[in-house]
Amino acid sequence: MTQKTFEVAGTSTINGVTKVRFANDYVGRFKILLKNNHENIELIELGSKLSKAEICQVLLNHPKFQSEEQQSVIAEFVVRNVNDIVPATTAEPETNKAPPPKELVVSVVLFL
Repeated sequence: MTQKTFEVAGTSTINGVTKVRFANDYVGRFKILLKNNHENIELIELGSKLSKAEICQVLLNHPKFQSEEQQSVIAEFVVRNVNDIVPATTAEPETNKAPPPKELVVSVVLFL
C-alpha cells in the first residue's frame, strides 16, 4: 500500500456496492460522488493528514460509521490493503495467550 495521506474519508454506495473513500477536499469529493449518483455518502474531515491505515482505525471507531455494512466494508478494506492494523471483527485469537487469572476468594475470620 502507498503511503499517501488524506484529510477526508468515509464511505459511499453506488449500484448497491459500498466502498471506503479517501480524499483531501471535502466539498470537491462530495460533489463528485453526488454527480456520479452515489448514495449514503458519509464523509468526515479528519483534522490532519493520515495514512489509510490510520484512517481505517478512526473510521472503525467513529460513531457515523457503525452500521453493519460500513463496518464490514472498512474491515474488508483493512484485510485486503492494510498490513499495519487488524480490525477487531477479523482478529484471530492468540494461541499463546495466557489464561485469565482465576478468581481469588479470601475469607477473613475475626476472633473477639
